[in-house]
Amino acid sequence: MKNTVLSVALITTLFAAPVAWAGEGGSCHFHGNKPTTEAVVSDCADSRRNGLIQAGKLDASWKAVQHDKPELVDGTKGKEWKVMYKNPAVADVSKQTLYIFFSHPGNFIGANHTGQ
Repeated sequence: MKNTVLSVALITTLFAAPVAWAGEGGSCHFHGNKPTTEAVVSDCADSRRNGLIQAGKLDASWKAVQHDKPELVDGTKGKEWKVMYKNPAVADVSKQTLYIFFSHPGNFIGANHTGQ
């Protein structure tokens, strides 16, 4: 009985643990202050954009839009990554540009159409 309980606990832990083992490519959540790479920010930006589309906050036409080169800018709390998408298919000109922001280590900060 004791061995069965230990076996079940071990198997459960192994199936739940891969989320915690995800590397930089597997997740867009990072710990520490080590700056991330432009490539990781690009992947995370696409992931966030796709999440906004799935949540109904962006039209499906955004799916085909490629972002500009991620830019490292001075934010309110230090360096931040800013990723910009332009979608001319959007009727409202003020909503044609989407900005997604990440901390220097790569954590999502926010998204908006103003760039601020």
